Order: sequence, then C-alpha cells, then structure tokens
Amino acid sequence: MPSHSPGPVDELLTLKDWLRHAVSSFTKAKLVYGHGTANAIDEAAFLILSTLNLPVDNLEPWLDCRLTRAERERLHEIINARVSTRKPAPYLTQSAWIQGYKFYVDERVIVPRSYIGELLCADRLSTAVPDPDGVTSVLELCTGSACLAILAALAFPNAHVTAIDISSDALEVAKRNVADYGLGQRVTLLKSDLYEAIGDRRFDLVIANPPYVTADSVAAFPPEYRAEPQLAHLGGPDGLDLVKRIVEDAPRYLRPAGSLVIEVGAARDALEAAYPQLPFLWLDTETSQGEVFALTADDLAPGTNSSRTGKAGRAARRGKV
Repeated sequence: MPSHSPGPVDELLTLKDWLRHAVSSFTKAKLVYGHGTANAIDEAAFLILSTLNLPVDNLEPWLDCRLTRAERERLHEIINARVSTRKPAPYLTQSAWIQGYKFYVDERVIVPRSYIGELLCADRLSTAVPDPDGVTSVLELCTGSACLAILAALAFPNAHVTAIDISSDALEVAKRNVADYGLGQRVTLLKSDLYEAIGDRRFDLVIANPPYVTADSVAAFPPEYRAEPQLAHLGGPDGLDLVKRIVEDAPRYLRPAGSLVIEVGAARDALEAAYPQLPFLWLDTETSQGEVFALTADDLAPGTNSSRTGKAGRAARRGKV
C-alpha cells in the first residue's frame, strides 16, 4: 500500500505557518496587488483572516493559534486559488473594505478602493463641502457596488442619495449592499448613462469614481485587473472620456451652492491641461496626492470670471485630510 506523502495541510499547523506559506507562494507566483493590499504579506493576511472569519485589521493575536484540519484545508484551497486564478483576493472572499466598512463584491463590479471613501469617512468631505449637515441630496455616478453611495448616506444623515450605474449586473450587487446596510429608504439605485435618467433634479453634492484608465494601460493590465469589468476601467485614449462628460454637464445638476467631487487617478495633468480655466481643488489624503478634485457650482458656471482660476487658483485651493 503506497505511503501518504504529507503536504501543507498536514505540516502547517498554526496561522503563522500558513501566513509564511502564503507569502512564499504569492512571491514565487509574482502576483500583482492593489485591490485593498499593496504586498504579499498584507494580501496573505487578508485572505487568511477573511477565510477564518477573524477581524481583518488585527493579525497579531492569532499568529500562534493552531488550526483545525478543516480550517487548514480551506486555507490551502483559497491560497491555491489566488495563485492559479490570479483573481483579486476580494473576489475570492466576496468582501472588500473601505475604512472599516465591509461590502459584498463579485466579478460583476470593480473591487472598491476609492479615495473618496477615505475622504467621506475622515471628515465628510468638509474641505469641499462647507456645511455637511446642510447636504440633503447626493448624486453618485458610476456607483458599482454602491460603496460610496452608502458611505455618503452615513456621512450625510440628512441626505437622500441617488446612485447610478449603466450596468444592470453592477446594480444587482449594489442592491445587496444597500440592503445589508438597511439604507433602502435613503439610497435609490437607477440604471442610467451618467445623468441621463436624472431629469431636471439638482443636488447639493455630486460624487463619482468613474472609469479613468487610458486605453493603452487597460490593454497592458495584469490578470488581476483584467478580472474586473473592463467597463469600470476604460476611460478612453487619455482616460478622461467620462470625466469630461461629468464635468461639462455638472452645472445643470448642481444646486447653486453645490459641489462636484471626482476621482481621476493619474489623470491630473491631462485634466488641468484640458480645463486650464477651472480652479481645481485637489483633495489629498494620507495615501494619495492629486487624485481627487472638487469644484463648486460657481467654479463651473458658464461665463464665470473668477480671479481664482488657472494655475493661481489651483495653487490657492488645496486640501489634505
């Protein structure tokens, strides 16, 4: 009778053993990160803690814990899946986190990782929104999983949020997340090509994390990013196809004291070159610089002749969490 050769499930007993094994496996496979983690250690910790239903922000207390055979088998399966499929870890766990808030995700939506979420949680966008308590209506474009719509509803308790996406599949995921947070009465989901279904309504705040990746960059994506819906990434030759539409049409949908907040990734230079007259306020965070901007309804008003425009205006209007 052939002897059984012990494998990882037999030999790796503690959580620390599995963390080391996962990091080694991910490094050998040359995986790519960026869906909530930045390196093999953080990725391994997220996968292991999520699989074991442990808090994802606290690894230390569990490192020396011995795992049951069933737990070891589950870890072996998910670590192998991360290497063999190259899917982002949140798709494997069907969970993603923004500032301590958990959201359901699957391949129908991009994995949420917006800096706007960080800004909403940190200070309710106070640099761009002088009176957060006075916000009664919010529009989110390109909502995807509805994570930003949900965070906006939590940040602005007096507001109703309208969340829009062109993808029916994405809206199904969004519906689940809105229900999970019990916000069905305050968050309305609509299928629309940007503002198309809004009619003549106006809002105190419009936020968007639209597709902003250039076509060349999308064509060169590693497998982890190709696993996400291309629709959620592709922003045209310069990455600004949708951003320009959102900016140029925003005056029709903002209230007089309203604000527009958009995430644009690495497109800052291209955006400022396209609109040299606009006084972009760049909202930096602890982990980003020059990726989220704000404009007021006054900034966008046709014919506005403000002294705070162009390079001088941009230099004068900067914010940091």
